[in-house]
Amino acid sequence: MALRIGDTAPDFSIDTTNGPIRLHDWAQGSWVFFFSHPADYTPVCTTEMGRTSQLAPEFAKRNVKPLGLSTDTVEQHKGWIQDVNETQNTVLEFPIVADKELKIAQLYDMIHPNESVTATVRSVFIIDPSMKIRLMMTYPMTVGRNFDEILRVIDALQTTDKQEVACPADWRPGNPVIIRPTVSDEDAKKKFPQGWTTLKPYLRITELDK
Repeated sequence: MALRIGDTAPDFSIDTTNGPIRLHDWAQGSWVFFFSHPADYTPVCTTEMGRTSQLAPEFAKRNVKPLGLSTDTVEQHKGWIQDVNETQNTVLEFPIVADKELKIAQLYDMIHPNESVTATVRSVFIIDPSMKIRLMMTYPMTVGRNFDEILRVIDALQTTDKQEVACPADWRPGNPVIIRPTVSDEDAKKKFPQGWTTLKPYLRITELDK
């Protein structure tokens, strides 16, 4: 069965570069940025792993744990990490899953036969602390992910979890937000004492505290 937004992220136990983990236990109340890459010792993947490592402080600030995956072995991962550190000027510390038997890749539908029958595409799953899948993105093998967008959407999800708002197109932290149509004007006066601008009855724009 295909995974959908709102589903509980399937649990699994697997070996990684940081030792064995069980996903739900390892997450321990954090958000998870779970992503796959096609193969170790490949150019685009090297830049993605490096960028994830470079952004470690940004992920930590948002209570997010990165978790990589490919169908290579732990030994291959560890050798490749040295290349990542050398070429991307970083020290990679987050775990990378060794899914040699394709069990997790199949569980999360990361194998797309029109791309490869053995290598994973560039899948992204943002999982919240309750282990619910909140966002899914899939990139082809030849295109690296946009990490600005990954951080942006985590910020947006965390903002909309805290308040009854939605984030408009191209939203970034500090920008105006939309009061959800399910919030009546009466309730909005209590929830948003700063007020709002009504563009249409269903489109009320407000500012949040910086």
